[in-house]
This record gives sequence, structure tokens and C-alpha cells, in this order.
Amino acid sequence: MDWGVNTAYKTYKGVEVEPKHMMDMTLIPSIDPIDIGLGSSEKGNAAPSAKPRKKTMTSVYLKFFETAPDGKSRRCKFCGQSYSIATATGNLGRHLANRHPGYDKSGDAAASTATAPQTTVIVKKSQPQGKAHQVDYDHLNWLLIRWLILASLPPSTLEEKWLVNSFRFLNPSIQLWPGDKYKAVFREVFRSMQEDVRLSLEQVSSKLSIILDFWTSYESFFYMSVTCQWIDESWSFRKVLLDICHIPYPCGDSEIYHSLEKVLENYNIENKVLSCTHDNSQNAIHACHTLKEKFDGQKAGPFCYIPCAARTLNLIIDDGLRTTKPVISRVREFALQLNECTDFSEDFIQFSMAYREGSWKFPVDTSARWSGSYQMLDIVHKAGKTMEAVVRKNGEKLGDRMILTAAEKTAVSIVHGYLEPFYKTTNNMCTTKMPTIGLILFFMDHISEMITVCRESRHTPEWLKSAAEDMAKKARSYSSQVCNIFTYMTAILDPRIKCELIPENLNSENHLEEARAHFMRNYSTGHFPSVTSGYGAHEMEDGGSVSFAEEIARKKRRGSIVSATDELTQYLSEPPAPMPTDVLEWWKVNSTRYPRLSVMARDFLAVQATSVAPEELFCSKGDEIDKLRFSMPHDSTQAILCIKSWAQDGIKFKYRSTEIDYERLMELAAASVADNNVTSSDKKQK
Repeated sequence: MDWGVNTAYKTYKGVEVEPKHMMDMTLIPSIDPIDIGLGSSEKGNAAPSAKPRKKTMTSVYLKFFETAPDGKSRRCKFCGQSYSIATATGNLGRHLANRHPGYDKSGDAAASTATAPQTTVIVKKSQPQGKAHQVDYDHLNWLLIRWLILASLPPSTLEEKWLVNSFRFLNPSIQLWPGDKYKAVFREVFRSMQEDVRLSLEQVSSKLSIILDFWTSYESFFYMSVTCQWIDESWSFRKVLLDICHIPYPCGDSEIYHSLEKVLENYNIENKVLSCTHDNSQNAIHACHTLKEKFDGQKAGPFCYIPCAARTLNLIIDDGLRTTKPVISRVREFALQLNECTDFSEDFIQFSMAYREGSWKFPVDTSARWSGSYQMLDIVHKAGKTMEAVVRKNGEKLGDRMILTAAEKTAVSIVHGYLEPFYKTTNNMCTTKMPTIGLILFFMDHISEMITVCRESRHTPEWLKSAAEDMAKKARSYSSQVCNIFTYMTAILDPRIKCELIPENLNSENHLEEARAHFMRNYSTGHFPSVTSGYGAHEMEDGGSVSFAEEIARKKRRGSIVSATDELTQYLSEPPAPMPTDVLEWWKVNSTRYPRLSVMARDFLAVQATSVAPEELFCSKGDEIDKLRFSMPHDSTQAILCIKSWAQDGIKFKYRSTEIDYERLMELAAASVADNNVTSSDKKQK
């Protein structure tokens, strides 16, 4: 948000706002004041038409101002002072009181004739205006709700003593909702937005894939996030968080299965789910296996559960770092000092230039994740002399313990060279727009080859061979879980991979025949739009008949479109697309050539190879997410994390199915701040 606590409060401090704006139903829904204290202080839901509509006394001030022809400002008839058309009438009254005393009291006179039939302005007697201020504070509270959600802060934040005192310092009459009311609003907003997500999933025509992620909070509560992914009809990749589930004790596979089953039932998507990507834990594997047995028994269609490639690769890399971890820890302490002290970092830059050990920028990545660990290896391997020179120059502050021995430097250089392909692989995974199953299998096959080379090389030291053995076991375990007909079909539908780049242990003639049978059984029949209809959008703009050349071109295009039986064969017979190819764009362009196979591609390409975004696992970005999840209290975790995710996906804030117009609220806030500035300027001029 681009507003702070002080700015948010200044919006409402001592400013009167027209009730017809403040009670605009597009801003805040009509709700029971018992729940969250909005609107009237009276109980019940009285119909708006039960009482005659009255204008407040501030409206009489308008007769002393004339509206400019452009409708954007008002000008005082006495002194010519101009105000924005959005200026609250209360401020216009203050202008009259300061500049033209007496005229601001005209409202009292108007009140005495309020019952006259010819009177067009009905004015209330002077009163504390408590109701108007209550509405102001309600708007402030709604803005604070959005701040809490986008900042991932629990409602208890607003009960912090010093924050409350800060608000009261600005205005002693400020009224913030108690924590229980914020929680009640969060729960209701969660239910309203969740219903919108459910309705949107009803419109999805393709298969859905889900991914599971797990974590434990500081309160020792175990949570599972369930995310749904698919490819829409315009060939755009879509995903939405379905729920954050608290997994009850003892947090085993049975509890995970029942929680997942409940989520799928709530959204009514059981018959649409094609796959589930999990975090490789045994409990998650068993839960997914139970779910598959249920789907198989219901004959709901094919279903497969897939281990997370990113987590497997992270464990493999961790084995490779095993020997050098003590050195990495010491280098990390050194790097932290460089980031914190400008003198140290300047010394490092100067020495690196003198020793010709590359160009370095600060701060460097010092996270405990793979990206940070490789950065530590990089410092020793590429700037070893520079590091030693900085340590010796600042020995009193840095200490001699940071000076590495020759053996340690050698070990770091060996590990750095060995793991460099791993680093390039993870970088590619993190930056790839859509890491498909086919691409990830391609990368994992390359990793297995690198491990094999290390194990078989005569120049590899024994300590590294031992680490490579453990790395190979994890790679084989992953391969045994992921190599099946399901992943084979998913991989070959990536036009960059096809059959040519699939790992050998997955690429078999039997798998190809099974894939062909699945395609013919599930996608070659049924209603499909005529392939020629795709050219309708390219008719001549003037509405005339197409040219002779266009007719010939269309015949050739139709000739290139193969029958349903041969679509898969024709697709696989063509060479793979280049690696930089956008997979979804390729299928969008070629869907007219393969109308039935493209439907299968929409289903299977949504299957994910990782249960977490690679950059959240390998890079420091994951630290922020882990801290957020760990520190979130139990009574706020589900609502805040879900609402924040849905809002970031473009789903509107709603309370009891009524949208909260935050743009309008911010406009009112900005206008009120401007009015305050104008009032302050008037006082200074006086």
C-alpha cells in the first residue's frame, strides 16, 4: 500500500464528509452493526425508504459557492477562493467561519423553516455528529484491514499499545475495532472470496492439477497449502490457492488425506483433478496413494501423484556440499561483515581489482539456501587472494579464523567445479517461464549424468566420490517414482522435448503405444470445432470474398491437418522446437493443426514437476516466505494467507458477497488529505 499509518489517519482527522458519499453502498456493504459496527448504531435492518431523506446542515454552505463551468471546482461568491469539487462541505463551512463570519450560521436559520413545504433544504439541528465520525472510522478500519492482509499481519497488530497510542496522539477520539471484530471480518471476507474461487473453477473446461506444500508454525501447528493449476482456453497458465488447512494431530497420512479430500469436495473438483504434486514426504505420498485408490474405484479417470523435483535436487546438492559446509559457514560470516561494513566492502573491491579477481557488487547473497552457499564457494574460488588480504588488513575486527588453509581452498575449488552445472541448472529452473515435466526431467537426467561422471572419474577424491554415491541414490529414487506412462505422456507433449530428449529409462516403445491408446480412447472422439473455423477471424476486413491466393493457401493448410488417428504420430514425427520456445504459445498457434491433441496438451501440460516454485526453494526469496508462515498465529493463518493470495490473483475483496471498493476509499482519503491542506493554508493566510 502507498499509505502509512499517519497518512491513513490524517485522512479522517477532523474532516466532515458528506454522508451520501460515506454511505455509498459500492464502498461498504450494508451489514449488521452488531458484527463490525458499520453504519447506523440502531439494531435491525430498517428499510432506507422508511424515513425521508434529509440533507445535513453542511449542504446549505453550497449556496455561497458557485461551480466552475468545467465542473471541477467551486468558487466562493464573497472572496473568489477556489476549492476542488471533491472538497467536503464541512471545509467549505470552515472557510465561511474563518473568512466571512456569520454566514456559516445560516444553517440554524434554515432549520427553523425545515417543515415549510416550499423549503428544499432540510437541515438537522446542531449535534455532535457522532454518526458521521463513526462512518469515518469505519472507512479507516477497512483500509487497515487491507493493510493487515497485504502485509500478512495478524489483527493483534492493531492492539499493540504503542500503535494504539500513536493513533490517540493524533486524535483521542479515534475508534479502532477490537481484535475480535477484525477476525470476524476476515472470516467473512474469506468465505465470500472463497465462493468466487469456487464459481470460477466451475467454468474451467480442462483438467486441473494440484500441488501440496507443508510447514509448521511457531505454535507447532502443522499446515498444508493446496493450490490448483490449469491452462485456460486462451492458452494462459492459471493457478489459484484453494485453501490453507490445519492438519490435526498426529499429522499423519490419514489426516492429510482427509483434509485434502475435504478441500476437493468443497470446490466440487474431484472429477477434474488429473494429478497431485507433493513434497516427497512419506505421509504425503501415502495420502496421495489413498486418493488415487479412491479415484480409481470411482473410475473418475486417470490420476497420478508426482514427487517434487526441486526438493529432490536440493537434497542432492546438499550431499555435494557436505564436506565444505564448515568452510562455507566461515565464508558466510566474512560475507556478512562485507555487507554490513562499507569499509570492508570497499577494501574487497579494491583488492579484487588489484589481484584481477573479477568485479563484485554488494550486498552479496548470504542466505543459507543453495544460491547463497554457491555464492560463498564463488568468493573463495574466484577471489581467494582478495578475501585473505581483507582479513589480514582488518584482522583485529575479522579475526584470523576466517583465513582458509591451502587444503580448504583446494576442497572448495573442487566442489565449486563439480557443482557449477548444478548451479546453472537451478538458475535455469528458476528463470524458466514454465518449467514443464518434460523440461525438468531433461534437467534431472543431466544431473544424473554429472553425478555418474564424478563417481567414475579417476581424478575424483574419495571424499567427493562418497558424497556422489549418496547423491546418486537420491537421483535414482526420484527417477523410480517419476518414470511412468503418465509422466511420459506429459513430457512428450512439450514440443521442445518430444521423444528425442526424454531420459532413456522413460523412453520406451511400450510407453508410446500406451500414450497413443490413451489419446485415442479419451481425446479422439466427441465434438470438436471444425478446424476450418479457425480461419474465420482472418476474413477480409471489408467484408468481401477472400482472394484467389487465400483460397489456395487455405487448401494447403487443410491438407497439412491430419486425422485424429494420426495427430500424435504427425506431431512426434516433426523435430522438437528450440529450447527458448514458449510452450503455450506454440500450442496456441498449432492447435488448429492438432485440434484433438491440443486438448490433451492443455490437460497434461498443467501438471507441475515441483510442489514449490524453484526460486522459493533455491533462493533467498524462500526465507521471507518461511518467516511469514512460521510467525503467523493460528487464528489468522488461513484467512490472511488465502485472502492475500486471492487478492494478488485479481479476485475482488468482498464482504458477504458485496465488493469493497478500495479505489473509491483511497480517492476519498486523498481528497480529505487535500482538504486538510487547504484548511491549514487558509488558517496561515488569516
